[in-house]
Amino acid sequence: MVKTVLITGASSGIGEETAKALLAAGYNVYAGARRIERMQSLKAAGAHLLALDVTDEQSMTEAVKTILKETGRIDVLVNNAGYGSYGALEDVPLEEARRQFDVNVFGLARLTQLVLPAMRAQHSGRIVNISSVGGKLGEPFGSWYHATKYAVEGLSDSLRMELHPFAGIDVVVIQPGAVRTEWDGIAADGLLKYSGDGAYREGAHEYAKMMKANYKGSLPSPPSVIAKTILKAVQVSKPKTRYATGGGAKMVLLMRKVLSDRAYDAMMRMFARQTAKVGK
Repeated sequence: MVKTVLITGASSGIGEETAKALLAAGYNVYAGARRIERMQSLKAAGAHLLALDVTDEQSMTEAVKTILKETGRIDVLVNNAGYGSYGALEDVPLEEARRQFDVNVFGLARLTQLVLPAMRAQHSGRIVNISSVGGKLGEPFGSWYHATKYAVEGLSDSLRMELHPFAGIDVVVIQPGAVRTEWDGIAADGLLKYSGDGAYREGAHEYAKMMKANYKGSLPSPPSVIAKTILKAVQVSKPKTRYATGGGAKMVLLMRKVLSDRAYDAMMRMFARQTAKVGK
């Protein structure tokens, strides 16, 4: 039996490469994204395209209905859609903070709600949530982004336990490290938009510069590395609950585990070239 997979955020980066990897492995892939015109290469490779906005209830409901009508089942949901909203907590408007949660958390949760009845009925399924090493650590100017990834980690742990009575449904967390995608540039631009002027401007400019430099360096992995890990998590009979993968992921998580909070803070301040501003 050919298994059916729904992937969100499939128009670029990790989502696009995951769709390619699953298609090559023989899966029936439904690729969802807002920018459907950017997925024509996936269509040519055999994917079914869905105009999918994870902040829109009707869009998500119609996507799941379409898949169930055409195939009668959903075997795997890859919750990949997301972005990084950066800026000092003091500067970022709550409207933007809510959008960050809508995309990274509530869209993920709502799609999971929509596919679970079918998975329970077929006594099988796999929910793959794309978190980040950022779900286990923080960094300057990343308050809202990291809050969403911590939320994905906690949500996934709770969901895994809730679904235990329904044998055959697994919940897997993928924790990418540095990945060579559009993500860093978008996050850095957002950081400068919200905190490029004002009280945090010096640190914001330094951190944005570092983010863009890291993207061009040797640390980031191509998104195909993350896609390969996701494919493994989908294919194995008994997946791990978590897979740390990509540039520096395991090293960063180890350092966060070993270092005290203050030692970790000091390390991140060094990277960000932050110094105390006395009397300001």
